[in-house]
Amino acid sequence: MRPFARLNRFFNRLPVNLAIVFMCVFWIVPTFGVFVTSFRSREAVRTTGWWTVFIPKSKTYVEGQQEYETYCLSCHGAAGNAIPNADLSDPNLVAQYPRSNRLLVALRQDINGKPHLQNPTLPQDANQALQVLAPIISYMNTLSGGGQSDINKLSLRNYADALVGYKGTGDYLTDCQQGVPSTLAKFKCNASDLLNPEGMGRAFLNTVAVAVPSSILPILFAAFAAYAFAWMDFPGRHWVFAILVGLQVVPLQMALVPIARLYSSIGLQSSFLGIWLFHTGFGLPYAIYLMRNFLGGLPREVFESVYIDGANHWTAFWKMAIPLSVPAIASLGIYQFLWIWNDFLVAKIFLSDKPVLTVQITNLIDPRGGNWHLLTGAAFLSFIVPMLVFFALQRYFVRGLLAGSVKG
Repeated sequence: MRPFARLNRFFNRLPVNLAIVFMCVFWIVPTFGVFVTSFRSREAVRTTGWWTVFIPKSKTYVEGQQEYETYCLSCHGAAGNAIPNADLSDPNLVAQYPRSNRLLVALRQDINGKPHLQNPTLPQDANQALQVLAPIISYMNTLSGGGQSDINKLSLRNYADALVGYKGTGDYLTDCQQGVPSTLAKFKCNASDLLNPEGMGRAFLNTVAVAVPSSILPILFAAFAAYAFAWMDFPGRHWVFAILVGLQVVPLQMALVPIARLYSSIGLQSSFLGIWLFHTGFGLPYAIYLMRNFLGGLPREVFESVYIDGANHWTAFWKMAIPLSVPAIASLGIYQFLWIWNDFLVAKIFLSDKPVLTVQITNLIDPRGGNWHLLTGAAFLSFIVPMLVFFALQRYFVRGLLAGSVKG
């Protein structure tokens, strides 16, 4: 009977195990794809999927050679110099087409009243045509003496572009080396570019300036209030606590316009103090609820013995309540910090001229929808700190949340 019992347990657990595997795959695979994409070049992101990085190529494989032989060999020759006025081995000519969409525009133009490409012709669909032209540009770089194009090589260029807010036709590191004046007007090609207002570097500092005080202040005020609700007897404390719990159902979106008008009238609009106060006000109800339930679940005998020994409320709070409340404080800190770090709406309204990471990510896209390849690197830059904070304090997270939810 024992083998059948094991088999029965296996099939009983099978739906749960399959659900867990599905959830892991559902989240990990897209995240891993974005991570791989963050190291790929602009053209590679535009034309091929991230999984092509793991497709092995033969040792004799040259990027774009097959596409070149299909579309260009008959006219331009194997070396690319069969037409003197259109020498594809000329580095100056190749430099005019850093992106496949530029080459597509040139190939769509007629020559002597006839299509540039006749047999075979490029696909009519623009996306399919760009997928054909991207490897051809790579092979043109090889013919011009520039070596194998780095279209499919992994690099940190997307991260560098996102950090400094570079939106040129090339990438920041390459254009700085070549000295392209038209696209480097706002840059000095040194460490000072990390603080460019359009980059993620300055936005990172703004986000830290918002998230740290906005996480500390609610926890500080909530700790005092929670101790008062849990261990101090004053008239109406149960009614006041019930009102605070009820305030959790009030959506902050209701207060955005009135508080924005108030801030404009008193000079707090687009200031760090204004957004600190906003996050503190809307974070206090839940913070007080969690802290009060945790403190209320601590042994009463411990506090009574402290009071008998002559300690006042301040001593009991600082020497007893705070050390025992570390799990609740840590879980509350993680919750508040992650929520503020990932906030977009409040920061967009109350801190428009000092964009945080979530706002700056959207600013990296130009009005025509270009430069979206930078979003992959920018996204990983934005959640490095939240991941570090979570893993540093995660041992307190579940314990603090459970204690605050069931005790009281």
